[in-house]
Amino acid sequence: MIHPRGILTTIGHTPLIQLEQVFPQAHFHLFAKLEMFNPGGSVKDRPALNMLQNAWARGDIDSGSTIIESSSGNLGIGLAQACAVPGLALQQHTSSLIESFLPLVSP
Repeated sequence: MIHPRGILTTIGHTPLIQLEQVFPQAHFHLFAKLEMFNPGGSVKDRPALNMLQNAWARGDIDSGSTIIESSSGNLGIGLAQACAVPGLALQQHTSSLIESFLPLVSP
């Protein structure tokens, strides 16, 4: 089983902030969940860790497994950190379409 330790223990324990000045006269309370405080900076840290934990619990993966992911986005970052703690190998692959846009957005 993948037991969160180290930085993974902070996943999902993000602050909930009341936004008091957005609608000051409203008869309701508005809150924002600050998922950017997850270690990977995204809400995608949660599903990455949960997918690995569930796969481990079902017996689909173990300590010798290699995780293969097609994401180049936030889910890929979440999986990279979630795989690093238990020492799972991770291979990330992006499509040539995504790779063709990288020079346009990279400095």
